[in-house]
Amino acid sequence: MTDRVLELLRSRPDLAELAAFPFNFDVSRAYHVEDVHLASGASLEPIAGDDTGGTYFLCADQAVLHASSEGDAVLIADSVGEALEMLVRLPEWCEGLTAELDEEGLRTQVRAGDDEAREEFAPELDAQRAALVSGLGLPDRPLVELFALTESAAGRTEPDHVLLNSPDLCAYRLHESYRQCLRDVVLGPGRETLERVRSGDLGAREEAAADPVLRSGVLRAAQFDRRDDDLSLLRCLLERENAAERSEWFQERRLAAVLVASHGQDQDVPLLRSATFGQVTDSAGAVEWARAEEARDATAESEFTWIELARRQGRTEHARVALIRLLDDTGPHADRLRELSRALERIGDHAQEARAQFNLLSLQDTALDRASEAYVLARLERGKGDLAAAGRALERARAAVGVDGTPPDNTAAQWHRRGLGRLITEQHLELTLAAVEAGDADLALSTMTHTKTLLNTIAKQSAKALSGLSTRAKWAVAGLRGPVA
Repeated sequence: MTDRVLELLRSRPDLAELAAFPFNFDVSRAYHVEDVHLASGASLEPIAGDDTGGTYFLCADQAVLHASSEGDAVLIADSVGEALEMLVRLPEWCEGLTAELDEEGLRTQVRAGDDEAREEFAPELDAQRAALVSGLGLPDRPLVELFALTESAAGRTEPDHVLLNSPDLCAYRLHESYRQCLRDVVLGPGRETLERVRSGDLGAREEAAADPVLRSGVLRAAQFDRRDDDLSLLRCLLERENAAERSEWFQERRLAAVLVASHGQDQDVPLLRSATFGQVTDSAGAVEWARAEEARDATAESEFTWIELARRQGRTEHARVALIRLLDDTGPHADRLRELSRALERIGDHAQEARAQFNLLSLQDTALDRASEAYVLARLERGKGDLAAAGRALERARAAVGVDGTPPDNTAAQWHRRGLGRLITEQHLELTLAAVEAGDADLALSTMTHTKTLLNTIAKQSAKALSGLSTRAKWAVAGLRGPVA
């Protein structure tokens, strides 16, 4: 990564010294207090530090992210030059800087802060600022423009610049005022299309009907902004949902039926009867059914509703960030952790999925449940590439069912005759193959040893079903020993 201003600071010790003091951008401290990475997986380079242990990072798109040593991180500028402008002309010692201030108001606050800085630690502040601005070639733009740029950058921290602690995968905090409302993001296309339909755009109507993802957004938009004139559109959308193949998106058909039924029109009864599998048989009953459905609708304001819609819209990073922040805030809540784990699997984030699954495993009370969640964790750890962690998860699965000599409780007494026995054994075989491919002979051999015990323990029908995978694993392990001399 290169940046003109950054290269100047690295090649001009005099300018680097001014940036470090008094403006607290020290290129000699280009490291952070802990290992971190962006949730998006994009590259990140530490370029400077401040005197509180915070760090400035240069992102792949040349934007600058600041992370504090206390776990906060926010995008501050679109370039190193803009970041230095902000630090030099709107310095940290100036309090009370807000978007409500005009140019003169901002200048007044900066003058007041500068006066205190001169008295307390920077008597040569004016000369130092002038020298750094001149040496770096920083523009003299209005303060209101500079402040707006900084605020705009902060508002774009999510979803592409969310910082994670690498060991535990928790996200750095971002002030609520800069957090994106996922519902507004994913409803944007639906709201726009709905307004086009309302204005008489026939093309928008057909677009909404033809695209199942857009159709979902329009239905959700109509759910939160109801108008009597939308009934014709809602009928059309319900007809499309009713004709679509039955799938995991049944929720959209139910929502469309609720919105149509709430109007209580006789002519809609045949369509509603079909869409509700006979639950609606007349117009009066349609209204009652709609009210009852809405009263028990737990998805209307569920964050998972918007996360799933974001995923379907291809907004993977929006979905990822929302799920990570939900996971960070989730305590010992098994159902929520299970839902998070499955949602993270759908977007392909195996590392965060494994984190949710690990926490879920720790909450299981019975041997059968511990074994069931442990084998899932093993699969996820292997999927993210942590084969050692996968091995530890399988060890917990074996311990839960008593393969390693610990008697299981009654819930797992017949584990070897159930599908669980086959699933645990299958994961051992998959891990053996993965370990061989990764060149980890010790893990491959030890896992295969446990696998042989499992194959001799589980039901014969299950062992037979795994024969092909078992043969591959045995040959792979045999190849580790090499040719006989």
